This record gives sequence, structure tokens and C-alpha cells, in this order.
Amino acid sequence: MFTRELVATVRRVLISLGVLACFIAPSISQAQSWPDKPVKLIIPFAAGGTTDILGRILAQQMTTILGQNVIVENKGGAGGNIGAEIVANSPPNGYTLLLSSGSMPTVNPFLYKKLPLNYATDLTYITAVAGGPMLVSVSPNLPVTNLKELIALAKTKDLTFGSAGIGSQVHMAGENFTYSAGIAATHIPYKGEAPAINDLVSGQIDFMVGNLPAAAGFAKAGKIKPLAITSNKRVVQLPDVPTVSEAAIPGFVNVGWYALAAPSGTPKAIIDKIYAATQKALESDAMRKSLDINGLTPIANTPKELDAQIKNESAAWEKVIKARNIAAQ
Repeated sequence: MFTRELVATVRRVLISLGVLACFIAPSISQAQSWPDKPVKLIIPFAAGGTTDILGRILAQQMTTILGQNVIVENKGGAGGNIGAEIVANSPPNGYTLLLSSGSMPTVNPFLYKKLPLNYATDLTYITAVAGGPMLVSVSPNLPVTNLKELIALAKTKDLTFGSAGIGSQVHMAGENFTYSAGIAATHIPYKGEAPAINDLVSGQIDFMVGNLPAAAGFAKAGKIKPLAITSNKRVVQLPDVPTVSEAAIPGFVNVGWYALAAPSGTPKAIIDKIYAATQKALESDAMRKSLDINGLTPIANTPKELDAQIKNESAAWEKVIKARNIAAQ
């Protein structure tokens, strides 16, 4: 025979389960119907840089695959933190995504004293989309013709190098190069890679270690002087340009990468759909052709693999930042 207390307990459990179902059911329905409206892809740097170039290529393919427009929005500044904050604070429903540079989750947490988000807990990382080497190039006004001459000149006078912002992978590649070359140079941060390259062209800054997709066109046009590529082998886009290892610093390699992320709490079913759509996009002929032209290599690792990559690189960059005493305001 049921006691009054047991009946009351069962009633409370059933009510609780009913309330829980009210939360779960819409979430399941939402995941099943996603996407039923346009998706925003936040690019956390100015238009014209490599993140922007890759993001627009990806958005075109994802639009076809998903059957909904994937709209690129540039929200640059603070080494990508502004764009990342926008995504972190967006509803976790799959309609606002971030194309992060590799430096944002691995460098920014150690570089900035105060951050508007926690990169480890406020974002869910989906997959690394693509990666590629960088190009050491100089202003056409600088009186050097190769990497050894640049290093020699930097030992006699204070040179400046530009980047896409403090903590950006362009900045850290520049720091890595100057450290490995045993030279000092003054860092000039911009709100994106494109404005930095424009100032390199005009001679406002002396050199830059920029991403290949953003810099190669300027190099081919003779607007900047390419000195070395940061991969372990030469690239087809600039076959006459030696690697940094060949030119001056044996063993030097520095590559950049870009990853998709969503607000923390985004349902796994939606994350899985985004991952599958990204894989399909990277397998398309149009996407692979665009990546080849821009010197990028498709990656498409799993969320678990990407998390491990971020963890490993974070530990490495933390050591570099402390050793170089680099800090952002």
C-alpha cells in the first residue's frame, strides 16, 4: 500500500521530469531543424587578411551544403578578442560561429591581463579548417635582398615589423622569427593583416611575417620583397623564395591555422552537423582549388583532436611569452 509520503515523492519526481522534458524537447527540435535561417560567420580581423580570405571561401561552400546563407561579418580588434567575445555571448544555437586564428585560444590567454571571455570555457571548438606557412617580407624601400641581409641590418638599427594585432599569429610569428634570428625589432600592431601589409607596401613599417594567402599577391606584384617562407619546404606560389631554414636559420618552421568555434553550450547535434558540413566543404573541388591557390592545406580534425592541439600549443606559447616578456595592455 502506498503511503501519502511516497505518493508525494513520486509526484515531485514526475513533475521534475516533466520540467526537464520541457527544456530537452525544444533543444532536440532545434538541433533537428538546424539550420532554418542564415548563419553568421564572425571573422575577428579586418577584411583582406588570411582569416577573411579563408572565411569567405568556406562560407560560399557551406551555403551550398547547408541550404542556408552563411554570412561573413568582420569584427576586428584586440587580437581577435572582440570577435570572439561576440560569439561567446551569442545564443548557443549554431547561428553565430567564429573562424578563429590558432593564436587566439593558444596565445591570448597568456598575453592579455584581462580578457572579455574565457577561451577554454566560453567557446566550443569544432574543427581546424586549414593551415599554412607564412612569408617573411620587407618593404620595397628597405635596402636588403635576402634574409641574411635583413638580420644583419636589424643588428645595426631599430627596425619595425607589423602584425594583425597583439597576440595574432602574425605577431607571434614575428616574435618567433626575431627571437630565433637573435635580433630586436619594434612591433607595430594593426586591427588586421590587410592594413599592416598596406603599410608595408608604403614603407611605413620595415618587415612582416605575414600569412601566405594575404602576402603572396603583393609579393608577385612586386609591391613587397619576399625573403623567405616559414614552412619546411618551398611553396608553389613562390617557388624561387627559399625557406627560412635554407636562407638563414636552420630548422626554423612556423605555420598558422584557423578553426571553427561556437558558443559554449551549443547542442552536440548541431556541432556534429557543422563538423560534417565543414568536412564536405573541404572535400569539394572548388574549396580545394581555392586552398591550393592560397597556399593553405585542409585539416578537418575532430573536436577532440583540436582540443588536444590547442592544449599542446598553449603550453608551448606560454613559455615563449614568458621568456620574451610579451604583454598586451
